[in-house]
Amino acid sequence: MGKNLKELSDDLKAYMIEQQSDAHNRGNLRKERYNNLKFSMDIAKNSSPHLVINLGMSEAEFSLRSKEKNNGGLGPDEKYVYRWLDKGSNLADLNECWIQIARERGRA
Repeated sequence: MGKNLKELSDDLKAYMIEQQSDAHNRGNLRKERYNNLKFSMDIAKNSSPHLVINLGMSEAEFSLRSKEKNNGGLGPDEKYVYRWLDKGSNLADLNECWIQIARERGRA
């Protein structure tokens, strides 16, 4: 079994911090900004596979099929989300989470 949404959000947080931790950004990097990064998937609001990312006061929804943003925005951090979605098995794990959520919804 793949990772759950919490583990995946922690991975994205670590990836964003890592990408910004070069010598040029060390002084401007605010790691605490990413402490409240959260993932969610609301099958009741949108029945197509998607991922909602909350980061501070920002929120964006990304399609798991096209990897495009459906609505909202995360500002300059969006570029890291796109890169992270293409990295490793992240997209496959997110799709697996979506299937699990859809399966559990059918039981309720």
